[in-house]
Amino acid sequence: MNPINLGSLLSVESWTCGSLSSGRILQILQIVAIPAHAMNPETASSRQIKETIWYQRRDKSPSAAMGMVPSGLTSLDQRNSGLFERRRSSVVLNLPSLEVFPGDLLVSDGAADYLCHHPLLQLNPESRKSRWPFSKRGMVSSRDKHISDLENCLSSVKITDFRGFEFYSLKNKTWNEVLETHQELPLDQADWRKQQEAVWELFTSECTYFLDHLLVLKMIFMNTLKHLQTQEHLLDVDSWRLFANLEELSQTSFGFASSLFSIIKDHVNRSEASPTMDFISVITKYFRGSLCQSHQTYCLNYSAAIFYLENLRQREDFGVYLKWCEQNAQCRRLHLPELLVAPLHRLTRYPLLLRNIWKRSADSTEKITIYSIKEKVEKSIRDLEGKVKWLDNYQKCRRLREIIVWPPLWDRDKRFFIPECLKHVFKDHTAENILSPTNRQLLYEGKLTLAESTRFLDVYLFLFDDFLLVTKTKRNKKKLGGSDPGLLCPSFSPELQTVIKEGGSCTVLDQPIPVDRLVVRSIDPLHVSAFGLRHAFLIQHENRYRQCVAAFLLQAQTENIKTAWMAQLTAAISCFTKNQEMKKVSLSTLPTESSQI
Repeated sequence: MNPINLGSLLSVESWTCGSLSSGRILQILQIVAIPAHAMNPETASSRQIKETIWYQRRDKSPSAAMGMVPSGLTSLDQRNSGLFERRRSSVVLNLPSLEVFPGDLLVSDGAADYLCHHPLLQLNPESRKSRWPFSKRGMVSSRDKHISDLENCLSSVKITDFRGFEFYSLKNKTWNEVLETHQELPLDQADWRKQQEAVWELFTSECTYFLDHLLVLKMIFMNTLKHLQTQEHLLDVDSWRLFANLEELSQTSFGFASSLFSIIKDHVNRSEASPTMDFISVITKYFRGSLCQSHQTYCLNYSAAIFYLENLRQREDFGVYLKWCEQNAQCRRLHLPELLVAPLHRLTRYPLLLRNIWKRSADSTEKITIYSIKEKVEKSIRDLEGKVKWLDNYQKCRRLREIIVWPPLWDRDKRFFIPECLKHVFKDHTAENILSPTNRQLLYEGKLTLAESTRFLDVYLFLFDDFLLVTKTKRNKKKLGGSDPGLLCPSFSPELQTVIKEGGSCTVLDQPIPVDRLVVRSIDPLHVSAFGLRHAFLIQHENRYRQCVAAFLLQAQTENIKTAWMAQLTAAISCFTKNQEMKKVSLSTLPTESSQI
């Protein structure tokens, strides 16, 4: 049995025929299997009327309003129902002598089939559409359209063929292959030939570095990104943070390779066979000029660029751009991180190439010049390592100053009572300045568990070269993603990076513990196993009189983490003590001031 919308039927009849007479209403009810005597109170008994139609006058039950069918009304007695089955409908009909409420209209299958296929009773397709005004289909199509526009913009990008450079065909050739088509040196000039092979290796490696790495980064990745940004795509991607001074690096490398190529070409095409090759002026010009300096600038930005790239790869639009670039045949299946690291490898290889030329040179003057250039490049690399460490430590301290919260004395320790009129005295000496000195280094950091009297507390420890800081982390998930990923320090642990991304903070639990006042003790598992502690160790804070003023019972996640922490703490104590002793010795060796001055 199927329910039929009686209200829709009567509405259609009233539209097509005008006003409805009582006779026409009886005809309609006969079609839907409601007998006529059910409409005539004089000829029908109350039992017959109730068997055909349930009158639900003033029905206040929630089941009738909500359309729920009680279990006792799902079917009628076969003796009384005959061809009728009773099912609920959502029809509500009000007539002068008849009220039909939900659940009152019961039709036979034949009448339902007839009425459901009536052309005037077909549902309007518009009525089946969702009435929810905030449809997500519009947003999905907008995102798809943005990605489609980006792909169309990428398809219009044309990459210049790198084979147009004059020295492109020489990068994979050996020095012997070059000389076969030009000249043959006498056998007594074999020593000069070894030097020329070393210079040729410097030239071909520079060609490979420029053509296969720098030019690929510039033409395929950087220039494509700039083109997309002119078309209103990836506007928030910072090209400098990703590629740094790649433009300057490419120009310097191209000039160096072109100058070497010009020297070699002049030597090969010379009418008179000469063993000497005037390459000293070229390497002196570039290695004492901008070659090392431009590489230093790039290398200082490298770690931040890789970290920035990892955050950008999570975006769909940047992923489309990155995939399109890496699929270019001139990338030779190299990915962007593998290309970005090429200048670092190249800078560390320069001393080896110069040393090879120095070993194969016969002239003493040339050997002295080449050796001095090699020493300069090695010094530049050592300076770069120091700059990288300094920059990394500076970025760490800057970020820690923003996330570490120093509560005032009266909040940190309830034993101290400070009146409101005196609190301004303590605010003049802010604890944030502790992390200001750039000579202070962060040696180690990580998450541990602090055992208190009634609970376990997750803490985060920062070990500097002169003190230890114990903090508790506070996450703020409401600000998830609020921090700029580019400002995060890549050398932080994943736990701390998550706290920073969520806009969290680290609140200091106690005053900083100087490493020369710090004592580390390993805890035997037998002593603390009853308290549920594993991989535990104890940190004591002693004052200048060797009295313990604070103690922290800490638990590591694994035994290896516990061992690492104890080793780092012990090494920091030993290093600090040694430095202090050296300072005392240096002060004691200074000449004493004359009493007559």
